[in-house]
Amino acid sequence: MKMPSQRVLEEKRRIIEKIKNLARNYKAVGIVDFRNLPARQLQDLRARLRGTAEIFMTKKRLIRIALEELEKEGTTSIKQLEEHLEGQPALIFTSQNPFKLFKFLKENQSKAPIKAGQEAPEDIVVKAGKTNFTPGPIIGELGAFKIKTGVEEGKVVIKEDVTVAKKGEIVNEKLASILQRLGIEPMRIGLKLNAIWEEGVIYTPEVLDVSTEKILEQITMIARNAHILAIETGYVSKDTINELIAKAYREARMIGIEKGILAKELVEDIISRAEAQAQLLKQKIN
Repeated sequence: MKMPSQRVLEEKRRIIEKIKNLARNYKAVGIVDFRNLPARQLQDLRARLRGTAEIFMTKKRLIRIALEELEKEGTTSIKQLEEHLEGQPALIFTSQNPFKLFKFLKENQSKAPIKAGQEAPEDIVVKAGKTNFTPGPIIGELGAFKIKTGVEEGKVVIKEDVTVAKKGEIVNEKLASILQRLGIEPMRIGLKLNAIWEEGVIYTPEVLDVSTEKILEQITMIARNAHILAIETGYVSKDTINELIAKAYREARMIGIEKGILAKELVEDIISRAEAQAQLLKQKIN
């Protein structure tokens, strides 16, 4: 077997060192998949990310070596990014919040039809509803994929939702054609963030794909629960002091009424309570 030349080895070492230096200069390191991404769109994304993030492309093997060396040198858990070297991977380096980066990349993806030979990126579902097809061979073509149909007002209607391809399955030419004719575009063209490392933590799309509204809702709920807990435990702060004083006053007042303490603030309540008890006793006697 032919051994790599010294020049090739030096070039590989240069690439590995560059990856390591970039990782040291940025707060976060991610793995992106640029599979099916046209070169023009990639260049556009690079330009839009300039000053925010840097994309670096090289072979998987060199990425693995760099990650392993970084881990040995003390960059905790970064080696776990190896598990996310899927598709056509590249590295992305940024000091931006990973959630913001994920949102930017997601918003800059566009839908596209799936082509024959491509993997389904997720379960592909044909939804129930009316189509623009008139009755004819299309009914048999849909039936080949177990899509139940009917005819209403001269148009083919799909009776129920059907999963025609599971995530990871290869789509054949006939299915790709049907999906395109139905206007179903399951592919997303853009940089897909597989995972990102920041300060020893690996964030996956499942964690990063949270809407701003949902985050605000969760923060509001946490703040509300923390406030309730502070009141219940008597934790004194500028945010709780007024409620704690009001709570203490209510509780002291209730104790005073229960014990019949004849303070001027309680006399009317004590008399009202005594009258109510007298009425109840009278009813029982009668």
